Amino acid sequence: MGGVASKLVLGTISPLDLLRIDETMILALLRQWRPVSALRAGARSFRSDAALEALAKASADRVPNLVLYNYPSFSGAFSALFAHLFHSRLNLPCLILPFSDVEPLRVEDLYMEGIERCYLLDFLGPKGFAMKLAQQSSCEYNSTFLGSKRIIGFDHRKSRLPMIPSADDHPNSLRFHINLEKSSSCAVYEYFSDKLASIRYADGAVVNLLDPKDRDRLEIILKYLEDGDLRRWRLAHVRALNIGLSEWRSRLNCIINPYMFEQLLELNSGNLITEGDSYISSLQAAANKSLDNVFRVRLGRGFYGECLGVRVDQNSNLSDEIGKQLSVKSAAAGLRPIGAVVYMQRRNLKMCLRTTDGATDTSEVAKAYGGGGSPSSSSFIIRMDEYNQWLSVRSS
Repeated sequence: MGGVASKLVLGTISPLDLLRIDETMILALLRQWRPVSALRAGARSFRSDAALEALAKASADRVPNLVLYNYPSFSGAFSALFAHLFHSRLNLPCLILPFSDVEPLRVEDLYMEGIERCYLLDFLGPKGFAMKLAQQSSCEYNSTFLGSKRIIGFDHRKSRLPMIPSADDHPNSLRFHINLEKSSSCAVYEYFSDKLASIRYADGAVVNLLDPKDRDRLEIILKYLEDGDLRRWRLAHVRALNIGLSEWRSRLNCIINPYMFEQLLELNSGNLITEGDSYISSLQAAANKSLDNVFRVRLGRGFYGECLGVRVDQNSNLSDEIGKQLSVKSAAAGLRPIGAVVYMQRRNLKMCLRTTDGATDTSEVAKAYGGGGSPSSSSFIIRMDEYNQWLSVRSS
């Protein structure tokens, strides 16, 4: 049989050989085959040896539940936590894996014996991914994958709406939970909480998804995540909390971090906000130091008015913070409420424009010079000779 397998991989198989191949062999080959690009990616790939081995073992053990979560998204990681807690509370076997756009898992990797549910948390996959999963019951290999079972996807991004087929165009096994007013992590939390609460035990006991000691603390974090995920930014300290969370992003891969779920359960919004505030304070101190040497800039040689600018070649990572502070200072000086932050980037002179004024559009300047951005934040590359024409009398 090994010779037949080699012929199948090399593309030299004969009709007679095909008669000797059974379904199990095909599925095994599909799981093991990896292109050269994936081999080069090595351990950095999310379609890694460890992930494929976990899928193969889950198939051999007939694990009925598969959870794929968006990496490196905090909403995806918390969604995976809630799936983990749900299945743990009920002692249901479950395989949880991160899904990334960097060398992602493929539909053929997910041919698993005995699977009953596949959850896509905080993502729907590449175009057609969920649909292909749902269609595997009729594939040419007569796979047992999903069949009449369920694929359940959660997302909150408006950009995903065009990827969702109409109810008439997708099989009943496919279910989408898309809510533009609720983040995926909140939707998944409510979904598994409700499923668990609906289970009635003989002694009348009710099992909760989160322990009382964790519930209030984590629900606060979920509110902050949702405020950022939906681009509202309304809650006090939301920026600080997101900055505090950022250092945890590298720990959101449950394959290489087996303690991910325990660590997420221990997060505290107060500690995260304190860490974020400390970082913001350090940024402001560095930005204030840079504002000691500001000068006037004639935007578009004066066509777009004047504002204050500063060179920050050594602190370009602070361009956003410096630009916003400079915008306020520029308005106070009677100039346009725009901050122009200039620095060298790979031998090119880059100008970043920022404003804290809702009625000002910085992108009109950037677009006129080949750049782009949003009204409050834009940038472009400018030639040195052109830049020199923009400089006005230096001021402090």
